[in-house]
Amino acid sequence: MYKARDFTSLLGTAGFSDALLKAHFTLYEGYVTNVNKLGDLLKAAEAGTPPFAEMKRRFGWEFNGMRLHECYFEMMKKGGSGRDQASKLAAQLKADFGSFEAWEKDFKATGAARGIGWAMLAYDRRGKRLFNIWINEHDAGHLAGSLPLLTLDVFEHAYMADYGLKRPDYIAAFMAAVDWAAVEAAFQA
Repeated sequence: MYKARDFTSLLGTAGFSDALLKAHFTLYEGYVTNVNKLGDLLKAAEAGTPPFAEMKRRFGWEFNGMRLHECYFEMMKKGGSGRDQASKLAAQLKADFGSFEAWEKDFKATGAARGIGWAMLAYDRRGKRLFNIWINEHDAGHLAGSLPLLTLDVFEHAYMADYGLKRPDYIAAFMAAVDWAAVEAAFQA
């Protein structure tokens, strides 16, 4: 059984109303609940049947919704944290994007792309390279074998209540709340 993590320490984060964050936490908790429900239902389902197949498909969507939200919240911190310009991650960002500023511009542009989904800084362990990627919904766009380092939720529920259609303002608030120490730790893992 999976348990929803407690991210209430993010309440009071600049650029995010507590009402928006609480609603977002509730949505995340729903993914955790559905992962557990589907896990139980699959144990009793008859393999090879249409209900079994549909539950298998749905499980991936719910599971990724759970994990992507955890990655999103884990990399945020009230007040953010400064980034270490001499870190291994900083060196990799420079190698793969030319500079931190070039990476950030690309990441923000990825998050501002039309549509709903996720923007993610992902590390390809095999190729030893960083990518900014777009994930449509929860289950399409992941790079197989890559490690999520920084995940930005760009579904409307993540920003509309506070920002309306001003997604770039939401992205700026998210970037100010990034916990770069946590991103670096994920990269080092």
